[in-house]
Parts: sequence; structure tokens; C-alpha cells
Amino acid sequence: MAEALRQETYLPGADEGHQVAEVYDFLKAHEDAGRGRPDVPCFLSGNTPDDRVELPVDLYRVLRQVAEALQAGLAVSVAPVTKTLTTQQAAELLGVSRPTVVRLLDDGEIPFERVGSHRRVTLRDLLAYRDRRRVAQYAALEATAIDDDDDVNVVLDRLRTARREVSQRRRGGSR
Repeated sequence: MAEALRQETYLPGADEGHQVAEVYDFLKAHEDAGRGRPDVPCFLSGNTPDDRVELPVDLYRVLRQVAEALQAGLAVSVAPVTKTLTTQQAAELLGVSRPTVVRLLDDGEIPFERVGSHRRVTLRDLLAYRDRRRVAQYAALEATAIDDDDDVNVVLDRLRTARREVSQRRRGGSR
């Protein structure tokens, strides 16, 4: 590679808005036809008919997300990330402190390996943990949803019980 990999941020160009909209519409139409993913492979083509290469599914997804963001007028940052992360990099990706990541590793929430005295986490395992955590958070929010018919005292009692259970789990004990 002639150019070193680095983080780069792209802004939607005012003069490119129509072209981005066309790409976005093209990708969206093919996804709609294929129920979420293109029903036929997509290709990146050059100037001649025989100058083309099939776009891998993961690269297609990146292109789709970038086109959607640019279409919405948002900037897009692309940052190369290694597949193996330090605890500090993992903490930054999760938006938590490094000691929190270390605790998650030691508690077995996220698999890791030791390289000498350092812990290393694979990006795949970290993203899987983030997805599991997000699902659990949405489930917790849904469990605390209040219907108009609910008795306020019953709801408050349920919330107190849930708060007590979470507190006990954090302390690592059960009562």
C-alpha cells in the first residue's frame, strides 16, 4: 500500500449530493427487492466492460451505510482498527473505563487471551459483547415500560425490586 492506513473523515460534498442520492437509491432499491440484501451480486466496474470485480457482502454493507449517512447530510469517519485490541482500546470502543473492561474480562463476560502480562481482546468478541449488552438494555427498558392501566404503587414496587436485584448482582451476592 502506497498510503498508510489512517482515520479519515468525509463530508458530503454539495456538488456530489445528486450522485450520492443516486447511489443510495440504487442500493436501497436492490435491498428492497432482495429483502434486506441484494438478490444478485453487486460489482465495482472500471472503464471497460471486462474490468469489474464482485463486491464482497461486508464491503457492500459498508458502502450502504456510508451512502445512507452522506445522503442524510452526515459526515462519515473511517478508522482502521486492528482485530486484536488492548484493554484501553476496548474501553474506548465500548465507551467505558479501562478498569471496567478489566472487570468484564476477569468476570468472564468477554473472552480474552494474555500476551505476557497484557490482556488482549478480539474485536469480534468485543462487538459480540456490545451487541449482547445492547439487547439486555433494551429488554430492561421494555420490562420497565408502564401501561396507562398499571397501578402506580405496583409499578414502583416492581422498579424497587428490579433495582435491588441489579444492586445484588453488582455486588456479586445473592440474597
